Amino acid sequence: MLSQHSAEAPVPTKNALPEINRGSADFHPSIWGDHFLAYESQSPEPDEKIKQQVRELKEKVRRILVAPVDKTLEKLNLIDTIQRMGVGYHFENEIEDILQELHKAPQGHDQFDGDLHFVSLRFRLLRQQGYSVSCDIFTKFKDRKGNFKESLLDDVRGMLSLYEATHLRVHGEDILDEALVFTATHLESMVSCLSPPLARQVTHALEMPIRRGLTRLEAREYFSLFQEDTSHKEVLSFAKLDFNLLQKLHQKEIADITRWWKDIDLARKLPFIRDRVVECYFWILGVYFEPEYSLARRILTKVITMISVMDDIYDVYGTFEELEVFTKAIERWDISAIHQLPEYMKVAYRALLDVYSEIDEKLGEERSYHVRYAREVMKRQVRGYFEEAKWFHQKHTPTLDEYMHNGVISSGYPALTITSFVGMEDVPEESFEWVFSNPKVIEASAVVARLLDDIFEQQRGHVASAVECYMTQHCATEEEAINAFRRQVTDGWMIINKECLHPTAIPMPLITRILNLTRVLHIVYKDRDGYTDSVTGLKDYVASLLVNPVPQ
Repeated sequence: MLSQHSAEAPVPTKNALPEINRGSADFHPSIWGDHFLAYESQSPEPDEKIKQQVRELKEKVRRILVAPVDKTLEKLNLIDTIQRMGVGYHFENEIEDILQELHKAPQGHDQFDGDLHFVSLRFRLLRQQGYSVSCDIFTKFKDRKGNFKESLLDDVRGMLSLYEATHLRVHGEDILDEALVFTATHLESMVSCLSPPLARQVTHALEMPIRRGLTRLEAREYFSLFQEDTSHKEVLSFAKLDFNLLQKLHQKEIADITRWWKDIDLARKLPFIRDRVVECYFWILGVYFEPEYSLARRILTKVITMISVMDDIYDVYGTFEELEVFTKAIERWDISAIHQLPEYMKVAYRALLDVYSEIDEKLGEERSYHVRYAREVMKRQVRGYFEEAKWFHQKHTPTLDEYMHNGVISSGYPALTITSFVGMEDVPEESFEWVFSNPKVIEASAVVARLLDDIFEQQRGHVASAVECYMTQHCATEEEAINAFRRQVTDGWMIINKECLHPTAIPMPLITRILNLTRVLHIVYKDRDGYTDSVTGLKDYVASLLVNPVPQ
């Protein structure tokens, strides 16, 4: 998932023997440097006046949300606005109660049941909540020939809502497959004729549907789109204030993580690695942004940073002989194994073990099994990297099945998923065991991760990517391979959607981490490998979440 492979070229460093020909990727340095250290002394706690303002605004929004209304559509629009402005986490119980009642209510008796926007919004909100709603409700919008009615083209809002709803579909829902083609095609063709706010909303949705977007980034987009909308001004005021307060907490967290990264000094000691600790934190902020997950974010950010270091050692710098010894040392997970390693690997090995020792210390005896699973999945991650190193050493081009079987592991997705649970409260051991067994949803998500990554990795000189394996095996062009993989990504999303419906195999807060990790991938790899090339990839996103407050 983090990988960016490179061609062979010598890199002189103080740890490299002159006769060893090592890889070089020429990664650009960190674009953030010490910027976030400026927030170290900042208190994440707001003053009493701000706290009181938050309490009052939150209560106002809550009262509006639970107040009885004559029109169900008004209530659904309100829930949609609250969620899209990023403050749904404050009203989870209220929203659940409303949607549960709506799910129980018989369909076909609401005054808006012939309204495309209402039907689509109802379907999407219920599906997002985990309710299995039938897609047959959309057949009423077809004509006698089985096509979607031409009259729908006059209802842009309804078309947009239907387009968003289609991204919650599961396998076998042909009508939603058709609806996606119908809405996407017509929305693309009509966007140039729409008024500016609506045109921007449609353009954004076509690029990043709600289902695949990150809550915090989507909230910023929504703020600017609906700045002049007075229909939900209390929600807007509360959401902006909440966004900025959370941003201060996140700034403090990234300041502390930047200090940790600076203190262990890996960017200087291992100059061949990608220095991307800020981008790693942004990645994890997409997994959970809520205040109660502060410890979980700190843990997962440090682990993803170490996964990135391991990735660069295996892909860029280590010789096969060194990697063999390194893999055995990580399997042993004992500091005494450090003596067998070359100097640069000693640095990485010590840092890796220290991260997990710190996690162990923070969680205590009660949650020791959390750390045990985290260590085991890191060992499995490294075995996946080593398998690829073996293929490269042996000049072996794997079959696509062989590549993907290992690629699910080397994508980093299973490791990140399991580790995302580590800092969370009340995670039963059975949930770790279930995820560790690589169930269907983890495999689907990991395939999405591997393929999105590989689509942008055709300049590598390491083991063949999925694209190259496909081209070799099927005598196909690069374009044909990429198109096939985009279809697989769509299939992966349909599996994820299915696994997010009740009854879920593990508690919904854990399923949500799986969903959010997949969402991050669509941001990081939307047009390029935004992690490696973070200047053009993630810089603006990082700034919008961690640097620039929302204007009040």
